[in-house]
Amino acid sequence: MNSSVETLSPTRVKLTVEVPFDDMSDNIASAYKRIASQVNIPGFRKGKVPSAIIDQRVGRGAVLEEAINEVLPKAYDDAITENEVVAVGQPDVEVTEIADGEKFVFTAEVDVRPEFDLPDYTGIAVSVDDAEVNDEQVDEQLDALRKRFGTAVPVERAAADEDVVLLDVEGVLDGERLEEYSATALSYEVGSSGMVSGADEAIRGLSEGESAKFTFTPEEGEFSGKEIELTVDVKGVRERTLPDADDEFAQLASEFDTLDELKADLRTRVERMALVEQGMAAREKVLDHLLEAIEIPIPDSLVAAQTEEHFQDGHGDDDHKAEVEENTRKSIKTQFILDKIADAEELTVGQAELSQWLVTQAPRYGMTPDQFAEALVQAGQVQMAVADVRRGKALALVLQKADVTDASGNEVNLSALDEAVEEELIDELEEELEEEIIEEALEEAAEIEAVAEAIEEVVEAELEAQEEADAEVDADKK
Repeated sequence: MNSSVETLSPTRVKLTVEVPFDDMSDNIASAYKRIASQVNIPGFRKGKVPSAIIDQRVGRGAVLEEAINEVLPKAYDDAITENEVVAVGQPDVEVTEIADGEKFVFTAEVDVRPEFDLPDYTGIAVSVDDAEVNDEQVDEQLDALRKRFGTAVPVERAAADEDVVLLDVEGVLDGERLEEYSATALSYEVGSSGMVSGADEAIRGLSEGESAKFTFTPEEGEFSGKEIELTVDVKGVRERTLPDADDEFAQLASEFDTLDELKADLRTRVERMALVEQGMAAREKVLDHLLEAIEIPIPDSLVAAQTEEHFQDGHGDDDHKAEVEENTRKSIKTQFILDKIADAEELTVGQAELSQWLVTQAPRYGMTPDQFAEALVQAGQVQMAVADVRRGKALALVLQKADVTDASGNEVNLSALDEAVEEELIDELEEELEEEIIEEALEEAAEIEAVAEAIEEVVEAELEAQEEADAEVDADKK
C-alpha cells in the first residue's frame, strides 16, 4: 500500500491511498463467498455458485465493491498511522480509481489536530478563595442530618416552607400532556427549589385537595423556549418534625456519644468539602490559563458537526446555538491541548483508572458501571474512554505542578486533595447505603473490575497492533 498526505489547511488534510489488488486477494475471495451465499441462481446451491457465474449474473463490479468496502477502513487506518496524522472527526472518503487486477485508489479528507507548540506548563500560578469553615456551615450539616431522622406528620392546613407535600403534577404543551413534566405521588419539600422555577410559589399556601396552575419555560432541552403549563394537585401536607440536637441524637445518628463529638466530625467533613472546592476551582483556573496561553486553529467543520448533533431534535434559538458552538469550540481546544501534554509526558492509562472512570461516568448515561463498560466495548468506543481518562491525567499533572495559593496568600496543599475526595466518597457511601446495598455495590465493583480487565485487554491488543504497524512503517523507511 502506498499513501501520501496533502495539507489543505492547518486543520484539514487529504490522504491519497493506493491499494494493490495483490494485497486484497483474500478480501475478493471472501466477497465471492458472501455473494454466493446470498444470491439464488438456478442450477446452483446457495454458497456453491462459481465465481465466473457470479461475474456474469451479478457483475464483477459488485464483487469489487464488496471487497473494497472491507479493505478500505483498515487501509485508511494504516495510512493515518503511516503519515502520523492525528485525525479528528469522520473522513470524507471517495474511491477515485479502480483498475481491476491492478489497484484501487481512494482519497480521504479529514480534520486533524493542528500543529502547535506547548508553553511551559509547570509552575502555573493561580489563586483560589480561602477555605473558610464557620459554625453556620456546621449547623447546616447538622440540620440536614436531623432531617434524615425526622418524621413527617399529616396536618390539615396550608403548605408552608419545609413541609413535605404529596403531589400529582401534569405538564401540558399545546394541549398535549408531556410525560417529561408529569408525575404522580411526588413527594416534595416546599421551599427547597427542587422543582422547576415557579413551583414553590404555586404550591406554597395550598391545602390538601387544592390545585394550582403556573407556566414554565425551559432554557435547555427539547422544549427550550416553549411555555409549558403545569398543574399541581396537592394530595397531602405533612409537617416535618426534627429530633432535638442533643447527645441522644448523636448516639442515634452516628458512632459518637456526644453532640460535641458529632459536630467536630461534621466540621472535619465541611473542611474536606472546602478543600475539594478549592481543588476544583484551581483545576478550572489552570485549564483557563492553558486555553488563554495557547492559540490553536479549530476545525470549523468539526465544530459545526458537533453543534448540529446537539440540536438534531430541533430545539434551541440562535442565542442558545451560539452558546453551544462557543462551548464546543472550547471543548475541542481543551482536548487538543491535553492530548498534546499527554503525548509529551508519555501518559498511559491503567485498569484501575479505567474502573474509576466507569464508576463516575456511568450514572450520566443511566447505566451501572458494568453495563456502561459493556456498551463501550460493543460500540467500539474503548479508545474514547482511554482518551478521556488520559486527558484527565494530563490536567491533573499540570495541576500538581501548579503554584496554588488562597486569597490570604497561603499555599494550598493539593496533595491532600485526593485523600479528601476519597474520604468524602467513603462518607457518602456510609451515609446513603445500608449494609445490604453496600454488599451489592462490592459485588458490582468486582464485575466492574472484570469488565475493566476485558477493556484493558482490548486496549493492549490495539496498542500492540499499533506498535507493530509503527515498526513496519519504520522498517519500510529504513
